Amino acid sequence: MELALEGERLCKAGDCQTGVQFFEAAVQAGTDDLKTLSAIYSQLGNAYFYLQEYGKALDYHKLDLTLARTLGDMIGEAKASGNLGNTLKVLQKFDEAIACCNRHLEISRQLSDKVGEARALYNLGNVYHAKGKHMGKCGDQDPGEFPLEVKEALQKAAEYYEENLRLVKELSDKAAQGRACGNLGNTHYLLGNFKLAIRYHEERLSIAKEFGDKSAERRAYSNLGNAHIFLNEFETACDDYRKSLQIAKQLGDKALEAQACYSLGNTYTLLRDYEKAIEYHLRHLEIARELEDRVGEGRACWSLGNAHKALGHHEEALPYANKHLQISREIGDETGQLTAEMNLVDLQTALGITDLHDIKLQTKDETDLPLSRRPFRRHSMENMELMKLTPDKKAELMNGGARPKVPKFQKAASVATESDLSLNNRNKEKLQSIQQVSFDDESFFDLLSKFQSRRLDDQRCSIQVEPVTPRTGTDNSKRVTVSSPGAQEFLDMVAGIQSSRMDDQRADLRFPGLNSQDVIDQILQQKEENVPDDNFFEMLMRCQGTRMEDQRSSIPVSRPAPTVPDEDFFSLIQKVQSSRLDEQRTQAPKQPPDPGKKNRKK
Repeated sequence: MELALEGERLCKAGDCQTGVQFFEAAVQAGTDDLKTLSAIYSQLGNAYFYLQEYGKALDYHKLDLTLARTLGDMIGEAKASGNLGNTLKVLQKFDEAIACCNRHLEISRQLSDKVGEARALYNLGNVYHAKGKHMGKCGDQDPGEFPLEVKEALQKAAEYYEENLRLVKELSDKAAQGRACGNLGNTHYLLGNFKLAIRYHEERLSIAKEFGDKSAERRAYSNLGNAHIFLNEFETACDDYRKSLQIAKQLGDKALEAQACYSLGNTYTLLRDYEKAIEYHLRHLEIARELEDRVGEGRACWSLGNAHKALGHHEEALPYANKHLQISREIGDETGQLTAEMNLVDLQTALGITDLHDIKLQTKDETDLPLSRRPFRRHSMENMELMKLTPDKKAELMNGGARPKVPKFQKAASVATESDLSLNNRNKEKLQSIQQVSFDDESFFDLLSKFQSRRLDDQRCSIQVEPVTPRTGTDNSKRVTVSSPGAQEFLDMVAGIQSSRMDDQRADLRFPGLNSQDVIDQILQQKEENVPDDNFFEMLMRCQGTRMEDQRSSIPVSRPAPTVPDEDFFSLIQKVQSSRLDEQRTQAPKQPPDPGKKNRKK
């Protein structure tokens, strides 16, 4: 008990790493008090969750759930089910998480526990919101443009949040109301209901101000800015982001300050105030380098290159585009690489640079050099030839300068065509030889598949069909036997192994830290009705499926980008800017009409 109490004190003080050691020591010491053991399991699960060791958190929450169910502790079972649901949600096992959260909700309603019911509704909303957001990330859609299954998950989340909000209002829990409003705002934002999202975020902002919660206030302003962006209310969005920036500075959080600068820079780009945009993007770039955020640094360089290009400062845009390409390659960002290469092609055309390969291979960080020292080459305008239009470029000019939205591989092909056009004639003979090799390879694989099919036939188990002598009272039939010797003994051995494996997979009632199994046995004899039933074990085994070897460590996450907002409208900026490329591109010079031609026509 002393070890457990010290572990609890340390965890409440924020030192979960040391607290876990005391809890583990308490388990090693053992106890016969099942209530104490259940509390230790719960605390260990929460501590490991905080430490992002989700596999261990899952183990202890399952132990807590099984023990609570064995003891007939309905309140303990409800809490353990909720904790399991939260852990499974983080592990992206959404269906299992929903089953656990539904169990939490069911028990809370049976016990008329309004507080527990509100928590279960909130948790269910979180699971459906995370599920919808996770499925939405697999595509390339903006908020409001998701597939039907994503919208259904998000709509479910909104319904549970609405139920939660109604209940916490009855309980007069203002803090819970604020959380519900914030989540409802985020969910309706993803559903494309931007005006409704703004209404909930404004309510969230009001509650945050009432409680003096600066972090929640900053989040509300940032979310309001995001929603106003999609309503094309850019000036209002700027006001929201500026307030978010001011609070981030008050909190002394550099990453949050950078996020606000990033959002402000992109919004001023949409307003075509490129000077202001450059100012904020430079601040974002400075903090990203300070925090060693390569993703954020790449975004800042991309944005700075675009802003300088829009102002016609192509020489200043060049090193930023080059740095964006370098970082995109380093972090494996394929979309970033394609975007940077296309920007470099545009700058090459504007500056008259013919050897783009030299630009891409520059390794020195030219964004830190003075303009006079940044290397670039300019060819005489007299020798500059008219740009040869690829099909993509022709479509661009026909569409008023806007670059059509094409798949990534087509964009890559377009870039390759522009940079390698001069090599086509030299490679014709090589291409013919490659085609000949491809034809020979195809014949070879046909021949190989024939031999492989014979080998597969050789490896099949032969099954002999033996006629059976007709007997009285039986139909004429055939018996299938395996011709391998000792077949029956082999099948018996397999059956024995399978049964032992099934026994190993059965859930038992062994609890680490319990000194005597007799305590559990006595309880089971006294209360046979409390023995976990098949449905309970089925739910537990579904959770057990998440305990695979690859999930014993923390959940895999993408490369961290602390200076880039979670709700990044990066794709929106790209789309809006693509419609304005005609203003930002340098058009090829038109040749003056030849007066001789007119005279000849006459």
